[in-house]
Amino acid sequence: MDGGGSGAAPNAGRTPEEVFRDYRARRAGMIKALTTDVDKFFKLCDPEKENLCLYGYPNETWEVTLPAEEVPPEIPEPALGINFARDGMNEKDWLALVAVHSDSWLLSVAFYFGARFGFDKEARRRLFSMINNMPTIFEVVTGSAKKQTKEKTPNSSSKSNKPSSKVQSRAESRSKAKVPKDEEESGDDDGDEEAEEHDNTLCGTCGTNDGKDQFWICCDNCEKWYHGKCVKITPARAEHIKQYKCPDCTNKRARA
Repeated sequence: MDGGGSGAAPNAGRTPEEVFRDYRARRAGMIKALTTDVDKFFKLCDPEKENLCLYGYPNETWEVTLPAEEVPPEIPEPALGINFARDGMNEKDWLALVAVHSDSWLLSVAFYFGARFGFDKEARRRLFSMINNMPTIFEVVTGSAKKQTKEKTPNSSSKSNKPSSKVQSRAESRSKAKVPKDEEESGDDDGDEEAEEHDNTLCGTCGTNDGKDQFWICCDNCEKWYHGKCVKITPARAEHIKQYKCPDCTNKRARA
């Protein structure tokens, strides 16, 4: 399942899990383009150029390039001409629009492979279930994935003014690493709720909550959490950071 517009013909007999891994990797690359690498992405989408497309690749990279020349293409093509609307829209709205079309493309590619591999009803259901358990690119880019996580957090009048464990850990630790789960659970009723909140926390770069035992860091500006490896911050380096700003917040300030 290599490539975007020029992917090699896949071998038959693949499983829903393999197609999902391809989906997740392409999604990760496109999220990088629209978040961490947004300045580079913005510059590449020059309205003076020809119709351009955003591709996500199975090695978690992305590319803005011309569509495939062959008809029909090896796999479905992403939205054509995303560069033309760049300067005619608010940047935030434009990125959200590209995100919506990127989600649509990822689904079409995943179910193209499903049809190509002859998935039956149960296999298609399993594939969609795995995809549906992850936030969409649109939700990651617009921040609605974080809002949905907050809405799912149990709430009551007795706890409404109590800071979350994320805020507490950020204030208490300069490294802003996540509090280990076994330390979070203090034996009272709040333990399970705080653990659930951490289980639902999504990385602002890759949009997953994989690697719960890995080092995480929280942006002091937007309060989004990130895998340390996704933003290239180690625990040792974080110890010397008084106020951390994620790449997205740093880039927005630079553009302003």
